[in-house]
Amino acid sequence: MAAASLFLFACKTDLKDIQNLGVKKLYATGEADSVLVKYTDSAQLKAEMYAVKMLDYGKAKYPFNHFPKGIKITVLDKNKNKNYITANQATSYNKTGIIDLQGNVKITSYDGKVMQTQQLYFDQKNSWFFTEHYFKVTDKNKSYFEGIGVDFDQNFKIVNAQQNRAELKEVKDESL
Repeated sequence: MAAASLFLFACKTDLKDIQNLGVKKLYATGEADSVLVKYTDSAQLKAEMYAVKMLDYGKAKYPFNHFPKGIKITVLDKNKNKNYITANQATSYNKTGIIDLQGNVKITSYDGKVMQTQQLYFDQKNSWFFTEHYFKVTDKNKSYFEGIGVDFDQNFKIVNAQQNRAELKEVKDESL
């Protein structure tokens, strides 16, 4: 009986080691604090990204940068209007150009629209956002559009929603 309980105790301690046999640990190859990156195209500023901390996993099989302490992005449209994106953390995948924004994700557009969700992906190559999570978009008139699952272009001009509802507030024309 004592031998059996000793065997079970020994197996318990080794079980975690056995479970982790096939798991590879990822280690950052670079780390930076207070990062400011400016994105330009044809000598025109297109976006700025600020992060308190950036971890670079550039040597991983699928290279990525992780921003564990949040990210703030300012995107300028063709008319130089500023749109803002914030999130508690983000991961940018180098090969695909996808940014995974997580935790209190908020987009504020220059014209007063605000989108909030818990997770949002941004396809940099196609300038396209998408989420399968609950989202809510409000405008300066307090009209809103909410639901579960949406994808849209970076200007909120093309929107494809899956399960949604909206409430539009009447806007009075002050010029009459």
